[in-house]
Amino acid sequence: MVSYIDTHCHLDGNEFSQDRNEVMQRARQAGCQAIFLPAIDLQSSLDILSLCRQHPQFLYPMAGLHPEEVKDNWQEQLQAIRSLIVSPPTLSDEQNGQEVCNVQHSRVIAIGEVGLDYYWSREYEKEQLKAFEQQVTWSIETRLPLMIHCRKAQNEMVKLLRQYERELPGGVFHCFTGNSIEALELLQFDHFVLGIGGVLTFKKSHLPEVLPATVPLSRIVLETDAPYMAPVPHRGQRNESAYVADIIECLAQAYGVSAEEVANTTTATARSTFPSVDER
Repeated sequence: MVSYIDTHCHLDGNEFSQDRNEVMQRARQAGCQAIFLPAIDLQSSLDILSLCRQHPQFLYPMAGLHPEEVKDNWQEQLQAIRSLIVSPPTLSDEQNGQEVCNVQHSRVIAIGEVGLDYYWSREYEKEQLKAFEQQVTWSIETRLPLMIHCRKAQNEMVKLLRQYERELPGGVFHCFTGNSIEALELLQFDHFVLGIGGVLTFKKSHLPEVLPATVPLSRIVLETDAPYMAPVPHRGQRNESAYVADIIECLAQAYGVSAEEVANTTTATARSTFPSVDER
């Protein structure tokens, strides 16, 4: 059995409210070492911090404002989310009458899920750009990597990131589904990698051809984006971290290497991209 990391899973979602512990157990049984949880707004950032404190050394939190959640109150949301990043809350337990604070497991490992999304609407186009740029500056300030969501906005995203290119600590371009030209453009950003998930396994996906021809295996991390986009043969079902094994098999076939090499390489890349994980 191979060992891997799921770098993007919305395990805090209501879709897992009835069997979250069982989902984590299945992930462990499938070889999952760790699951990274991106936030989408203030409430999810708080929920994720709480959930990760309950499962240290397996669940790791992020905090951020997703572009689709950028609404009229985006500035207030960002202000509150920033406080979670720079002054994280502590977990307090009563042990022998003394308060024990676990600051270490209250710290986020990345700023995310952030970015731009113009797929459905451009109503908040300017606000999305401002919110994204502000969170990019947080990444530079804190040296925390970015978990970037981008849909129908790569030109705008790249233009913004170019302004900070030399200062960025790195991160993940989440859910990459593009072509070779788009992949090469993103890989020009040092210390950034591509997040590859269930879309790779879809019948009409061009990723099995694009990735080996363009992207070194060492520039890829694994992800589910669960509960969304389950890989074949689970397509149409709720996705979960145990299904990463199917993504690994598909990548192994595409690159002509063993599943163990895919798992080992992507795990090493995940740990180098999110260095604070190994500091705990």
